Amino acid sequence: VEIVRAMTHLINNGMSMYWGTSRWSAMEIMEAYSVARQFNLIPPVCEQAEYHFFQRDKVETQLPELYHKIGVGVVSWSPLACGIITGKYENGIPECSRASMKPYAWLKDKIVSEDGRKQQAKLKELTTISEKLGCTLPQLAIAWCLRNEGVSSVLLGTSNPIQLAENLRAMEVIPKMTAGIATEIDHVLGNQPHSKKDFQQAH
Repeated sequence: VEIVRAMTHLINNGMSMYWGTSRWSAMEIMEAYSVARQFNLIPPVCEQAEYHFFQRDKVETQLPELYHKIGVGVVSWSPLACGIITGKYENGIPECSRASMKPYAWLKDKIVSEDGRKQQAKLKELTTISEKLGCTLPQLAIAWCLRNEGVSSVLLGTSNPIQLAENLRAMEVIPKMTAGIATEIDHVLGNQPHSKKDFQQAH
């Protein structure tokens, strides 16, 4: 209640226009929405969540119901999985890359792990799809995030203007993200999550 009251106060006093949550569960977001309706306060409009080829469950199974019921959209972050999806780690850890820095030892461990090697193998296959569409792997990954109807926007993290310009060209790839291409990507990834509703229909 205190958070919803505080956000409403900020908006009513012109210090903000909207408010959203970050890493909240679907239950917590729904509770905030219910509190807002009960006390005539302003509910959140978005949830900031990690979303990329290898992190799908929350955005694809937990949040869609909120999107359809109360209009809460997703502001997704890390579309390139901290650089893993750029393809630069295909042959190990390059010098001057993020994973080569001491504070990112966790990222290096993740990349060289068995799961990390499997991810790199999948990225090779996805590169074939990106080449077919005439785009780069990062552009394909960002367009894939944006093709989700519940994703309002994607937060990009770039090191220089060239990377930013390249990533923004993902907008040109979105019209090419057909159902067939999405199915191809799902086949390569092999990690499409299933909602409780899908599970119940299957059984």
